[in-house]
Amino acid sequence: MAKNKTVYICQECGYESPKWMGRCPGCQQWNTLVEEAIRPAAPGLRQGSGPVSMPSRLTEVVLEEEPRIKTGMTELNRVLGGGVVPASLTLVGGDPGIGKSTLLLQTSDQLARGGHRVLYISGEESVRQTKMRATRLGVTSDALYVLAETDIGQIERQIEQVNPEIMIIDSIQTIYNSQLSSAPGSISQVKECTAYLLRLAKQQGIAVFIVGHVTKNGALAGPRTLEHMVDTVLYFEGERHHTFRILRAVKNRFGSTNEMGVFEMKEGGLVEVANPSEIFLQERAKGAAGSAVTASMEGTRPLLVEVQALVTPTSFGNPRRMAAGLDNHRIALLMAVLEKRVGLLLQNQDAYINVAGGVKLDEPAVDLAVAISIASSFNNRPTKVTDAFVGEIGLTGEVRRVSRIDQRINEASKLGFSRIFVPSKNLGGWSVPDGVSVIGVDSLAQAIQLALGTEREAAPEPDFFPSDF
Repeated sequence: MAKNKTVYICQECGYESPKWMGRCPGCQQWNTLVEEAIRPAAPGLRQGSGPVSMPSRLTEVVLEEEPRIKTGMTELNRVLGGGVVPASLTLVGGDPGIGKSTLLLQTSDQLARGGHRVLYISGEESVRQTKMRATRLGVTSDALYVLAETDIGQIERQIEQVNPEIMIIDSIQTIYNSQLSSAPGSISQVKECTAYLLRLAKQQGIAVFIVGHVTKNGALAGPRTLEHMVDTVLYFEGERHHTFRILRAVKNRFGSTNEMGVFEMKEGGLVEVANPSEIFLQERAKGAAGSAVTASMEGTRPLLVEVQALVTPTSFGNPRRMAAGLDNHRIALLMAVLEKRVGLLLQNQDAYINVAGGVKLDEPAVDLAVAISIASSFNNRPTKVTDAFVGEIGLTGEVRRVSRIDQRINEASKLGFSRIFVPSKNLGGWSVPDGVSVIGVDSLAQAIQLALGTEREAAPEPDFFPSDF
């Protein structure tokens, strides 16, 4: 009889070590290595008990487009790339209490109302508790089956009985395989159960959704290989003290990874936000200095957001640079360009930048709006309420071309913006909406002069050089 071996596995990153260590060499976290037993494989296990797959010529494979299953939620369909793909495995992650279970339970009800058999497996709630939540959300479909189970073997038997088309596991950290000696939620259990669900989805054509917990750093709990095993990874984001929730796709084998869906949490559950740009701009203060609106592309959707800046004299030796929703390094770069190329003396000023609504922007097309908001706050001159700014800024102060400028301008036109500043290189080749004035700018200094009515000369070069001394 083969002897069982043990190995120490990090519960944060999955690093394996033959001996215990206080600090994980992989993620540098303390006290995360846990001893787990490795059971040797039984003789003949490598041969497998299922049908044998034979290689096929790629040119002989018949390609048939599989129809996607519509969920009934336009925002979720957009993030998934058009709907749920049969025989796919989707991982949904998010902070505790953000609304993952609510989203999937409402999705299950809508799929069941569409004539699909859905099996909702809860490892964290009993059937009665799930019924209480379903009653609050108005979930009453007859084609929705609920199961409270954590043993993967028992789940397999119930799948054979129900034969569902869509299955939801809430959550993967509570599911365990009785053949493994490790505790539920450990690295070995999560990997093994996810691999089993992957084989189940591909062999039987079941679309599987699994809920994954996140660590204190905001990453999905478990090894990074877990994200590589699934077809789609969705993150459900938002502040628990605010009502808006954002669903993002960080991996999608069947669609774009830049799509974003916006929901609002209400007493009766999650409600789709059809026009998030209007929501993010409805509380914008009129005539306030330090505010600028930009049009950012989130996948195929243009999104109008407000960028706010507060520039004030510093009380410390080193000025503070803080940003919420933007990259701090990008803010430092733009402020250096403003000081060098435009002549704004910002080296003794604290700068606080914020994207209203809790949206995170990472594309360079928002550079012009960020720079305009900083200059507006520094000069204490507000921008016009009907102005919007789109453009990337280079280190020499030029405004560079951006993509999909026509979609951005059309979205701004729908919300009443009549003057839009864009790079000069983007002018031409598309039609301008009625009532909209598109202004092309070549440099940041020109954009500031036109938007704020100020004109500053570039910082003068020194008249001496170190070699003169």
